[in-house]
Amino acid sequence: MYIFGLESVFSLFAVLRVPAELLSRGEPMQPQRERSEARPRAGWMVMGERGRPSALDVCRVLAVFFALFPSVSLQCKVIKCTTEYLAVTSNSGLGEEEYCTALRAYKSCVGRLARSCRGDLAYHSVQHGIEDLMNQKNCSKVGPTFQPRPRTPPPPPPPPPVLTDSQERSDGPEVCHYERSLTRNSAQPNYTHCGFFGDPHLRTFGDDFQTCKVEGAWPLIHNKFLSVQVTNLPVLPGSLATATSKLTIIFRNFQECVEQKMYHAETDDLPAAFADGSKNGGDRYGANTLRVVEKVPGQHVEIQAKYIGTTIVVRQVGRYLTFAVRMPEEVVNSLEEGETQDLYLCLHGCPANQRIDFRSFRARAAEATQSASRTRGGAGTHGFTYKSAKAKCKERLPVEDLYFQSCVFDLLSSGDINFTMAAYYAFEDVKMLHSNSNRYHIYEKDALSSAAQRGKNVLLVLVLNLLAILLWSTAPL
Repeated sequence: MYIFGLESVFSLFAVLRVPAELLSRGEPMQPQRERSEARPRAGWMVMGERGRPSALDVCRVLAVFFALFPSVSLQCKVIKCTTEYLAVTSNSGLGEEEYCTALRAYKSCVGRLARSCRGDLAYHSVQHGIEDLMNQKNCSKVGPTFQPRPRTPPPPPPPPPVLTDSQERSDGPEVCHYERSLTRNSAQPNYTHCGFFGDPHLRTFGDDFQTCKVEGAWPLIHNKFLSVQVTNLPVLPGSLATATSKLTIIFRNFQECVEQKMYHAETDDLPAAFADGSKNGGDRYGANTLRVVEKVPGQHVEIQAKYIGTTIVVRQVGRYLTFAVRMPEEVVNSLEEGETQDLYLCLHGCPANQRIDFRSFRARAAEATQSASRTRGGAGTHGFTYKSAKAKCKERLPVEDLYFQSCVFDLLSSGDINFTMAAYYAFEDVKMLHSNSNRYHIYEKDALSSAAQRGKNVLLVLVLNLLAILLWSTAPL
């Protein structure tokens, strides 16, 4: 991660391990032999109980520390915890119990940075240093911690100016609330829905329902406000069916409302905050119009982006992630100049060569089940027969729509019973996010008619192109 000599690292740790008593008294360092006989107690010089270093000593060590590890002072921000600790322990009359309380607070502060500082060498050295100090002082890991010191609150921001109808409203709060920002005479926004779940199954903004391979990284959404990308892995070695193991969402800067934010989730890591540890859109006037809300720890997170009228639901079901979104059609189709949306799955669906035919797979599974029952009387693919898979899915999805069919497909292709709940929660998200209750359920005949209509449109475009070429070629020069 960083390029510098190992001698620099060891020199830094040597500085950090110098006994505090020697620095504070100004005594010269003993030769190696004498030091080994004296066996002074090791410890961080900025944390010794006796002979605390001067502020200058502390600044020198921190300067070297963060010069070698620049990420600590940037995204890691462990220096904030260190600064608070030093502020509390600067009182020379601090008792042992108070000192242990300060160490526990320090450890708690550092622990909250585990995600943003993961893999950072300096951060982990701080963690080990705190553990050493707590052992030296015989501090219990359980006990009170210092409450944050009261700070003088900043003066309240000036009230927004009162705007008349003839004035631009870009300075007011309305710009950070999608529906409020619409003009009085404009039509109500048309909200659309996209869902991605299971092995995986895709419901597009246009209500097309597809089952896809799409192994690896694929973009779901891309517009001028945000981008969403998923990474899919095969559910079984050699299987065509894949499922989502990673999800990344990037919210772009938007006026005075939100700063750029990234949300990243992986299997067994569904965070309740953005990648920088924050839970809203930053320090801008409308920052709270972008929020991460944890519904069920480790299982269900909702991201509310009111400034673009958008709600995103991310879940972990079993070992895999699901995604669902409600978004205004205007936002779906918004693009920066020169950008295209050709490959985005939520808008155009999966490429034709990445789609899996539901009907042929189901027919093969039913035939395999009949063959197995005639020969062995045993279960079919991965422990489920077509009949038993239908029975299991019926427990959660009583209507035999495409969510039910996707559940059956997933059980037959993977044998993982958790996919039953993935299909169930995907349909629950539809009921929460879709704007048209008559379109909650999608049936196989709907998918077939939609595919037929797309085929007719392609044929019509082809015929018109041929006519245009014919007319052009026969026109007199």
